[in-house]
Amino acid sequence: MKQVWLITLAAIFAGFLIDCALGDPVWFITHPIILIGRLISRSEKFLRSKFPKTDRGELAAGAVMAVFVPLVSVAVSFGILYVCYLIHPVVYFAVCSMMCWQILAARCLQQEAYKVINCLEKDGLPAARTQVGMLVGRDTDQLTEEQVLKATVETVAENTSDGEIAPLFWMFLGGPVGGFFYKAINTMDSMVGYKNDKYLYYGRFAAKLDDVVNFIPARLAALGFIISAPVLGFDGRNAARIWKRDRRKHASPNSAQTESACAGALHIQLGGAASYFGTMHDKPTLGDPDRPIERADVSRSCKLMFGTSVFWLVVFEVLSLLVLLFGGVCA
Repeated sequence: MKQVWLITLAAIFAGFLIDCALGDPVWFITHPIILIGRLISRSEKFLRSKFPKTDRGELAAGAVMAVFVPLVSVAVSFGILYVCYLIHPVVYFAVCSMMCWQILAARCLQQEAYKVINCLEKDGLPAARTQVGMLVGRDTDQLTEEQVLKATVETVAENTSDGEIAPLFWMFLGGPVGGFFYKAINTMDSMVGYKNDKYLYYGRFAAKLDDVVNFIPARLAALGFIISAPVLGFDGRNAARIWKRDRRKHASPNSAQTESACAGALHIQLGGAASYFGTMHDKPTLGDPDRPIERADVSRSCKLMFGTSVFWLVVFEVLSLLVLLFGGVCA
């Protein structure tokens, strides 16, 4: 058992490095997140046809999906890794590293954020609106440049937890199996966790489950922003102040955690009114408008994301090794 966990810890570290160097391998035909997405879509089609088309029926169908998809993800990933370890520990390490690479998304998030800036600089605001629309759920066709930049920074801040710290947290608890458990839930939320006519009831369990599995990681990510900010040349004290003041402003229990800390570290204001599916929502602001947001804040938010990721990777690795060395796992 100890050997398996030592190899797994090495694989998580290797997967992190590969992700930072190469980004998300979306070109894989069998990328597991794409497969999870297909499973969610097909499950939805099947379950909607079997349950009554009532509020209670959709709620029940969504609950079944919220249990079924993570279980399948856990079972498949565990089975693959178990067979690989039986073949040889080196095969296990290679496949485990590949899985960890596929679960993490820091470099991909940075690349997608930079695409928005490239569109602004080369093709103008309309192209940037289209590009940021691929990252956020809000309506983007009427956004100003300031709103485009805010949406991009908010995406980086929120996804520091969803795309990096939460996967790391769950991988250090359960290896890639834990990582895929989390990604299954997070992918469900991104696909069906909307409060619109189609998913208000069907997606409710997936959305609530996503809140649960992100509860601790979101707060760890915010703490990582606060700790890494002064190391990276940003204001850690202000990050802590704004986080303490604004972290509970969103209806979601998690999203304001990282956004408030990021806003404080950069001395900008995030949030505010946004349109979703044609309806304007008066969302609270996070941070103080000490200065106007600018294009460079996108790269600054990405630096905070990487700094936070490195910090928690090191902490998780050290804690896991201490547990192994001092009797937390059977030899």
